[in-house]
This record gives sequence, C-alpha cells and structure tokens, in this order.
Amino acid sequence: MSDKTQSCPYPGIPTTSDGAGCVVWVETNITTGACAYPITSSTTMGTGYQTEVSNGKKNLWGDTLAFIQPESEHSAASTCEGFALAGGRVTNFTSGQGLVLMKEVLYTIAGKRLPVVFHIGARALTSHSLNVHAGHDDVMSCADCGWGILFGRNAQEAGDLALIGRRAAERSETPFLNVQDGFLTTHTIENVRLPELEFMKEYIGDPSEKLRCYMDPRFPVMSGVVQNQDSYMKGKIAQRDYYDRVPAAVQEAMDTFYRLTGRRYEQIDCYRMEDAEYALVGMGGLMETAQAAVDYLREQRGLKVGGIHVTCFAPFPAVQLVTALRGVRAVTVIERMDNPLAQSNPLAQGIKAAFADALAGLGYGSNSELRYPPVTRLPKVYSCSAGLGSRDIRGRHLIAVVNNMLAERPREYCAVGIKHPLALADAEDPDLRPTGAYSMRGHSVGGFGSVTTNKLIASFIGELFDLHVQAYPKYGSEKKGLPTTYYLTVAENHIRTHSELEHVEFIPLNDVNAFNLGNPLSGLAANGSIFIQSDKLEPAEVWSAIPRYGQKIIRNKHARVYYLDTVKIAREVATDADLQQRMQGVVLAGIFIKATPFASRSGMGEEEILAGVEKYIRKYFGKRGEKVVQENLRCVRLGLTTVKEIPREVIGAEPAAPRAELVATHG
Repeated sequence: MSDKTQSCPYPGIPTTSDGAGCVVWVETNITTGACAYPITSSTTMGTGYQTEVSNGKKNLWGDTLAFIQPESEHSAASTCEGFALAGGRVTNFTSGQGLVLMKEVLYTIAGKRLPVVFHIGARALTSHSLNVHAGHDDVMSCADCGWGILFGRNAQEAGDLALIGRRAAERSETPFLNVQDGFLTTHTIENVRLPELEFMKEYIGDPSEKLRCYMDPRFPVMSGVVQNQDSYMKGKIAQRDYYDRVPAAVQEAMDTFYRLTGRRYEQIDCYRMEDAEYALVGMGGLMETAQAAVDYLREQRGLKVGGIHVTCFAPFPAVQLVTALRGVRAVTVIERMDNPLAQSNPLAQGIKAAFADALAGLGYGSNSELRYPPVTRLPKVYSCSAGLGSRDIRGRHLIAVVNNMLAERPREYCAVGIKHPLALADAEDPDLRPTGAYSMRGHSVGGFGSVTTNKLIASFIGELFDLHVQAYPKYGSEKKGLPTTYYLTVAENHIRTHSELEHVEFIPLNDVNAFNLGNPLSGLAANGSIFIQSDKLEPAEVWSAIPRYGQKIIRNKHARVYYLDTVKIAREVATDADLQQRMQGVVLAGIFIKATPFASRSGMGEEEILAGVEKYIRKYFGKRGEKVVQENLRCVRLGLTTVKEIPREVIGAEPAAPRAELVATHG
C-alpha cells in the first residue's frame, strides 16, 4: 500500500486502532446486519459490532443494525445466506475451526452469487494440538469455495480492504473473505486513518439500490434447487461468467479507492523488485517485517533483494506474479501453514503453476484473456513455513531465508524460528525499527491489565504527541496468573516490524519475579530506563533486591531505575475488589509518561497531558461507568506524580558483601 493522501478528497480520520476496530468501524456503517458466533481471535470484531447494535446505531442509510448470534458458526453462515437472499448487506466474523465448520455453507453462498464479506482473524487449525493464534491454514482450507480472498498486513489494510472487498463483491456478485492475522493484526494497536462516513457512503452505495432480493414476489428467483445429470453441470460452468469478472472488479475497486483516498492497493504489492535478483513472497503481517529486512540486506550487504505481498490470493494474481518474478534468480515463498502431502504449500503451488503456464505460452482466465509476459527461464521457487501459531518471525529469520537462497546447496523446503532438522539456523538479528524508534518491553503477569494498559499508552502517545505507535500483544488464555510480556514501539515513521522486541529503551517489570525467570534486561539500550514494582520505600532497599547480574547491566548501560508500589495504589484507589488487580497495570500509564521522553519533548504540562489521557481512559473503561473512569484516571495520575527514581549514587555503589540473588516478592 502506498499513501498519497494530502491532495485527495477523503484522506481519512487520523486515530489509533487495531485491525478488529477498523473492521468494526467500516461494517457498522455500511452493512444492515451481522450474523456471527464468537470464536477467538475474531471475537473482538463480533463484540464491537454487537456493542453498536446495543447502542441502537443506524447505518449510513438510516437502517437500524441487527446482530444475530445462532448456536454455531455453521448456523451463522446459514443465517448470513438467508440475510443476503433477502437483499440485506450482511457480514460475519470468524476464525480457525469456525471457518472450517462453515465450509459447507460457503459453497452455497458462492453458488447463489451472494456478495457477502466475511472477516477472518486467520488462525492455526487444531491438528496435532489446539492453538488459537495466527496461521493461514484455516483460510487455505476454504480456498476452493469460490470466494475472493484478500490479505491485509496491518490495521489500516484490514479496514481498507473491508471496503475494497465489499465493492468488488457487489460488482462481481461474488463473496469475499477479508483476512488479517489472528491475535496479531486483529489486536495490534497502530496509527490508522479511518474512512470518512461520506466516503464510505459514496464508495459503497445504498444496499437497497445495489443488492438483489431473491424473496421479492414481484421478481421471483429460483435458488437452492436439486439438479440432476441434465442440468447441474450447465449451472456450474455458467458460474465462470461471474468469476471471469472478478479480477477486473478487484482492480476497479482498488483504483477507485486510490483516486478518492490516496491509499494505493494492488493485487500484489512489490517492494524494491525493479532490479531484484532474489525475492521473498508471502501474505499478511510478516511481509511488512520482510520489507525492513530487504532494506537491511540491500544497505548493509549490497544484496539485490525484493519482496512481494500477495494482497489478493483469490482471484489468483498469476500474471502479475510472473511479471514481477520472471527476472529473479530465486524466490522463497513464506507461508503461515504447512501441507506436506501437497505438491507445495498453496501460494508456492500457485506461483509454480503460473510459471508453467507462462513458459508453455498459455494464458489465464476461461478464455485465456489475460496473457503472461514472455518467459524463457524459470526462477527457482523455494518454500518456507514460518509463524505457525503466531511463532515469532523476526528479521533474523527472514535474513536466514535469503542466506539459504545464496547457499551452495539451498534447502528447497525449510522452516524458521524453531529447532528442527528442517529449520534454518538464525542469521544476525539487526535492529529493523525506524530510525529514532523508542520501544518498551514489559514483563508482567497475565490478568494484571498490562496488555490493556499497553493499548491505552499507545493510543494517547500516538494521538497526543502525533507519533506512530505499535502496541504488539502476546495473548494466551494459559497466561492468566503466569508470566507474560507485552511490547510497544513509538517512532516518527510507520513501524513495519511485527515481532517481539529485543532492542528496547524502557523495560517495566510489573512482575517482581521477572529477575528469577531469566534476564528481563536483555536488549536494553544504553541510557535506557527500567521500572520495578516494589513495596520498598527506600531506594537502597529496592536496589539491593536486584540480582547482581542485573545491577551490573544497569551500571554498564547507565540506565535509570524507577520504582513504585502499584499494587498498593490499586488497592487504595479501586473500590471494586475485582478491579484491584487490573488497576495496578493502569498505574504504568502514568509511570510511562514520567520515565520516557515524549512528554518533556512536547512541552506540555502534567495537567494538559492528563486531560488528554482521560479521553482514552473513557475509550477503554467508559462502559464500566464514571466511577471506574475516575479511579483509573487517578491511578494514572498517581503513577505520574509519585513514582520514584533510584539516585545515581546508589546505583554506583558496590555491594558490601555477597547476598542472595533474588527479588523479594510482594505479599
């Protein structure tokens, strides 16, 4: 996606949101209703839609929204089918096993030419074990159902493609899946430009004027009948007349979107491919990280490497991919899934088939109407599995993939990010963040409210100080009561790295046992900052509780160390006992303001900043009532005004004698 919004009529409304929030914004304005059964990681989309229904929201044409929750995902898809047959503009939110459970109905929706759009938080399927995190095997298991499939890399693209997919669906009478990585894109807070109401109304149009009602007795349509040998095949092949329109419909939707918003989408997004000799190809958030890795490899090693994000998997952009890749020596196709019994994983298989057709002089489409460019040689197409179940994908893994293509005997199939005979050894791990980026890696306990606080911080930092932010979560139901980490990056430019953070400037230790579970100070930058949850009042006591290896790192890094008893503050402020545990995490928002440079750089006073923070307190906690809003705001204020710093002279003092190397836990 390219962005040239300044001179366009609808540049978007600047704010911060995750991918789920962007989808909810779009769908609660353009649809008539949603039929969904909640399943992680799509639940926040369904919850957001249902909340607007509870508030009595109307769409852009004055229709009151409806939300129907039947007893299963299969029933939800069937309800969407009925809703669309009656001429309604409808949506659904699903993921993983839920999408697969719908598959029977997906064929029917496509066969009846119902232009619905379903939003997928792409998730690994339960195979050898249950996993609720990112994977593309759920989407690929439904790739033969006759639906268009679009993949977004970030929150902005998730929202924009919801509109592009809807316009293309209704123009071609073909249903679409709008896919984002589950628990990653769906839950990562980033800077976005939400589409304006006027734009959506113009771009999508009134459903009553665009959609066919199959139930209108004045214009009866027969659907869902039984057909035998004499007629079934005729109807099936006749579907091609619709499908042949889809590529042009997708391109028209993307071109019109660009003209009106300045945000350019193509069916494939090429990055530095003009002179590339090697290429990385994939779908979803990992391909933004790949762009940063491409820049590093070109600038630091002089390698002519490029990247291609396949935004539109179906209809398959065969001609575009051959055109972009025909000049490279080798390409590695990185996919968030693995199907060892297939010829290759789906995207790699499609690319190989496209090159085979091109080399044979064949075309693409029912009448070969789309022609490949001349091809006289084939690049080597390697395959890689990465990021299954949200396994972290870092720069070092992508660099290792490029190293493999350069090797004397490259692996034709590989995996990255794990220890296995088929896995590549990690390469160097450079800092791929934007120049001047500032990052936080927090160590906490599941259930302490730290992930929500991280989103809160990202929201007010991004908008209050006009900076780019990315609050990257690490979710897992098994983490409640157990150690967990969370990540935040702030920069002046768009943040492309979608991964856990090793290079950080601020490390809050909400979990006082973090020093006992590894080295929580790993990757701390020189002159960085640390916050330690402590019930000690004297700085010397806090310092003496830090293990000697931690003290050494702090001295060597010239780090500043802050401390405060957030547990005590939460107990004193929260009148609801159930919220005491979570409010200790909220205190960190005030500590972040104090310990990081953004407030001082802005020139804003404490009261001005707190007034700005209140907006986001209401965004995240307003549904719990004014009392809870005020209590959370007080926690932030106390974090800002009462946090203490260990003086430099205490940090510089050597210990008098050996002592236990454990942090005292809070009772």
